[in-house]
Amino acid sequence: MPKLKIKPAAIIFDMDGVIIDSMPYHFLAWYEALRPYGVRVSCFDVYSKEGEKWNDTLKDLFIQSGIKPVPKLLREVFIKRQKIFKKLFKRFVFSGVEKLLASLKGQGYALGLVTGTPKNEVNSILPLKVISLFKVIVAGDQVKKGKPDPEPYLRAAGLFGLSPSSCLVIENAPLGIESAKRAGMSCVAITTSLPKEYLKKADLIINKLQEIPSLIKP
Repeated sequence: MPKLKIKPAAIIFDMDGVIIDSMPYHFLAWYEALRPYGVRVSCFDVYSKEGEKWNDTLKDLFIQSGIKPVPKLLREVFIKRQKIFKKLFKRFVFSGVEKLLASLKGQGYALGLVTGTPKNEVNSILPLKVISLFKVIVAGDQVKKGKPDPEPYLRAAGLFGLSPSSCLVIENAPLGIESAKRAGMSCVAITTSLPKEYLKKADLIINKLQEIPSLIKP
């Protein structure tokens, strides 16, 4: 198996589609919230924009449907979307994630979480025993610009006190990969949401998180 060119000091994970199996619920929530407005979305529409700030995603979806995305409308739809998501979502941490994180932390890697999800939702979605494994968490409402802007990952590097080049990012979506690469970080993509052809900008592509230790130089 190919190996990364660096041995990172920190490993930073995206949340949705990487730590938790939540993307199908995100799609259903967006689909149902937008349907009354005549906006139809596909899984790809939602999965490809994973990690982006919610208002940017909504603006694009409305514009594509020829609807002016005024602030009141954006907020109204987002509130509906949040209610639907909370009703549908069944918290499911991917199998083996807690064990993997604990192992990596035990090996001396600093662990981080960078997500477009607001901080209060991160705290309600993730089990405390998983949250406690992360030294740094950067949530969507803690940055001015979301993915694909590099700000979220640069902020994480700053909180670690590390150079971006010493950080490895684990992502599942094109916008997250772009954010990591623009921040000057190595990035491994995982095929939990999209097939490999959409993840080619990553340094390496894997099918499951358990492959991560074998990618890192000894």
